[in-house]
Amino acid sequence: MKSALLTPALLLCISTFAQEKKPVEIFVSQKVINANTTQTVPKGKTEFKVTHNFGDIAGDFGGLKNFFGLDNNVDVRIAFQTGIGNKMDLTFARSKGASKQQRLWELGLKYQLLQQLENDPSHPLSLAIYANAVVASNTATALPNQDHSYKGINQRTSNVIQLILAKKMGKVSVQLNPTYMARGYKISYDQRNFFALGGAIRIPISQKFNIVADYFHPFRSQASKDSFRIKENVRFYDPLGIGLEVVTGRHVFHLNFTNATEILENRFIPRTVTSWGKGQFRWGFTISRQFTVWKPKK
Repeated sequence: MKSALLTPALLLCISTFAQEKKPVEIFVSQKVINANTTQTVPKGKTEFKVTHNFGDIAGDFGGLKNFFGLDNNVDVRIAFQTGIGNKMDLTFARSKGASKQQRLWELGLKYQLLQQLENDPSHPLSLAIYANAVVASNTATALPNQDHSYKGINQRTSNVIQLILAKKMGKVSVQLNPTYMARGYKISYDQRNFFALGGAIRIPISQKFNIVADYFHPFRSQASKDSFRIKENVRFYDPLGIGLEVVTGRHVFHLNFTNATEILENRFIPRTVTSWGKGQFRWGFTISRQFTVWKPKK
């Protein structure tokens, strides 16, 4: 009799323990708008992702004459992100580029170090690290002191390393993205390396629709800002993105609005020169689809 009562009680304890250790889905996509998330592609699967940014909606280069930016193809990124291990994925991507550094080839690696678990105070958040290497393959200019006055492969490269901390509180997901960017070449009055602090939020409005937003503040020196203002009449702005996320089965679709013209961190952190306040923001979209490449051995 005691054995008969003990067995279901033990099964109930095991079931309860399993439920308590369930991972929390903080974000459903590997990117918010401009910011990476802690999510990784499952081992054996590949996510195909296309991100497209159009031209300014308003301002001098927007409005009806340019069909509110839709006439201008500013930047496009096509990426394959493959789960190569448990909580680790590899990215291979090609971006058009929106300024003087173009035809950008990206190789990235993301690894999830920690994962938030339901009802487990010892795992209160998710933590991931992302690093990439980017090479610009467009033709170098013969003019000196330009953003594409490269000499040699080393000056064509840039690197980003990003720590990603995310947490779901109730139904709302929040995230921080401390980011460090280094590049092989800079013009004389620019910075070679940058630190930026990013953040993101995701607010569900229904089972399939979420409001998402992200923001980065690059820590650029005042001397660099002054030099660009005097020499090129250029001002820098913090990248801000706001969007609608639509989740339909294996597809995730983002309708994005951002003042960042370029898609890669290697470019929008040092080179966002367009302002929401001047109507220099654009709409874009991201669409992704996962498919199985191989089935991992159990």
